[in-house]
Amino acid sequence: MSFYSPRFWPTWLSLALLRMVVLLPLRIQYTLGRVFGRVLCKLIKRRRRIVEVNMELCFPEKTDAERKQMTVEVFENNAIGLFETANAWWSSPERFKRRVTIEGLEHIQAAQAEGKGILLTGAHYSTLDLGGFLLGQALTFSTVYRPHNNPLFDRFICKGRERFVSALIDNENSRAIVKQLRAGEIVWFAPDQDMGPRQSVCAPFFDIPAATVPATSKLARLGKAQVMIFGQYRVSNNGEYRLVIEPALDNFPTKDEVADSTRVNAALETAIRRYPTQYMWVHRRFKTAFDGSDKAALYK
Repeated sequence: MSFYSPRFWPTWLSLALLRMVVLLPLRIQYTLGRVFGRVLCKLIKRRRRIVEVNMELCFPEKTDAERKQMTVEVFENNAIGLFETANAWWSSPERFKRRVTIEGLEHIQAAQAEGKGILLTGAHYSTLDLGGFLLGQALTFSTVYRPHNNPLFDRFICKGRERFVSALIDNENSRAIVKQLRAGEIVWFAPDQDMGPRQSVCAPFFDIPAATVPATSKLARLGKAQVMIFGQYRVSNNGEYRLVIEPALDNFPTKDEVADSTRVNAALETAIRRYPTQYMWVHRRFKTAFDGSDKAALYK
């Protein structure tokens, strides 16, 4: 396979544009991201519909006008997130040295003092890669990921993430994850997407029955690891970030995977609600219905 064939030219162009954006001041990047996001919100109607449905389901207490504004902000944050990803892959750590606050490192240190592995359980935020990059300046950890369908883009994802993680573990390689945990290592992963009924249990997420992978419970049990919820946020337009590591979940895991998954979802929801529009609501989080209904039709 040649990465220089015409089928990969759009990918090369996108990567070149992202690489150039990194050269701009962060404030300008955020301004461009918001503009780009608003354009995408108008143009990509299918994704906009997905976000609108998620807003209606998860924030019923908001007015229509508030949910409409939240939808726009989701697109803005996702566009900014593209530029943040580029910074994670190509920027110098010095650029963010005084721009990040990490809370909860003492929980990591306490677990490591006991020789425990740590399953750092996060979610798909728009700040995903940059959060990992910033955390990687303070901690050594591996991350679980799903290989991208575009092999050229996947190569750049791996190369970029290898700057700040010790290892990339295929999400289907549970044996490698357990091995790392039993060795007392830190493994980051995100169990917050709808993977379909075969791989999931039904657990509430924002009070909506949702297909939830019970991997958090299984991996913690097999790896004899502690589970800590991890949140990552952009807190200003000046390039300031806040990373939050919560205390380890106590009495976890149990023998009840549904109860464990419910508990993890509730903890992730609490973390997401701090800056709700920085979460990647562009995914069909509630496409699977366990009552036989066609919930996926809501997103059409």
